[in-house]
Amino acid sequence: MSRLLSRTGMFATGMLAAILLLVGLMATGIVPVRTETTVVTAEGIAVTGSSTSVGAATQTVAEKSEALTPAEIYERSSAGVVEVLATFTQTADPMSGMGSGTAQALGSGFVADEDGHILTNAHVVADSGATASSVSVVFKIQTDGDTETTEVPAIIVGSDETSDVALLKVDPAKAPSLRPLELGDSGAVEVGEQVVAIGNPLGYDFSVTSGIVSATNRNLQSPNGSVIADGIQTDAAINEGNSGGPLIDSSGKVIGINEQIASETGGNQGLGFAVPIDTARDVMRQLRATGSVSYAFLGIRGQTLTSDVAKALGLAATEGVLVAEVEADSPADEAGLRGGSSQIALQDQTYVSGGDVIESIDGKTLESMEDLAAAINARDPGDTVRLTVLRDGKTIELEATLAERTSRQ
Repeated sequence: MSRLLSRTGMFATGMLAAILLLVGLMATGIVPVRTETTVVTAEGIAVTGSSTSVGAATQTVAEKSEALTPAEIYERSSAGVVEVLATFTQTADPMSGMGSGTAQALGSGFVADEDGHILTNAHVVADSGATASSVSVVFKIQTDGDTETTEVPAIIVGSDETSDVALLKVDPAKAPSLRPLELGDSGAVEVGEQVVAIGNPLGYDFSVTSGIVSATNRNLQSPNGSVIADGIQTDAAINEGNSGGPLIDSSGKVIGINEQIASETGGNQGLGFAVPIDTARDVMRQLRATGSVSYAFLGIRGQTLTSDVAKALGLAATEGVLVAEVEADSPADEAGLRGGSSQIALQDQTYVSGGDVIESIDGKTLESMEDLAAAINARDPGDTVRLTVLRDGKTIELEATLAERTSRQ
């Protein structure tokens, strides 16, 4: 199949842990380090999504003790994994000298229900705001010991860049026997447990790799710069083309959607990351119902406050979020939050001082602007949150009723 389109995506050549300062972004969309990647591409694109008929299943200790081998997981699950092929239509650009034509991209996905819904990453089917003009998915079929593939057209039900989750649908009558994968409970994932990833790394279709959960509760960066909370880190080999494929635990349940890597070379270095399936499940429900996803909005511009910065600014706080600016008529404004009034340069960084410091939300301590953004993203429009705020050396409590984020926010 055709490949070789260089695109910016979520598989990265830079380290994800380099974030220190987040300023100038609204409270629901603060991000870690922007990562760039070259994505192997192929003709076609698919968006996937799960259905509400697939429920979460929390693993018990007994279930985890009856671990499946990678070979057993592959045998049970590979028929439910698909190759996602996307085609983008390019228009002529006289300024750059580029002519019209098509670009192609390759990713992975997996069957979420017997209705033909498929889950994948949003960045597999959209690039820089452009959505794929056509999508197809390739199924692997085992017949009498032989392996065959069948390509089926798909439609994009919806795509959400904030969570990097997309939902596709194929006609069950045109697809081979659909084998939905069971969704697990990403909130029960434990560091050190065995996992496997199935996908199409670098175009090598239907490959399986194995490893462990290296860490949980990672803040990941979405395509639009928002924070994806509770990301799963794994050392299972993840490469370009694995995007959208399942991360599966030892009981055979999907616990995440493989989304990005941290790498200094562009290749696998044992630092892969997956969108938690609990997040993906909620996004899929909304995409299936309405084709879009709603998010809550607070309305501040803020910066991560460390103990060193707090000391330099003469603040009593040791960590939290320094409120730089409050958007007029936003929930933050109505709650009485105050922004800063002056700028101070510290170690080549500019901080806005004189404003409130948000120390916790609903009793949960905030260590960074990422934490606040993730907490807001986890709420629904209309929810009321309690903010513990340091102002003029005194601790006060404020309540804010979150609004719905608009496209300009």
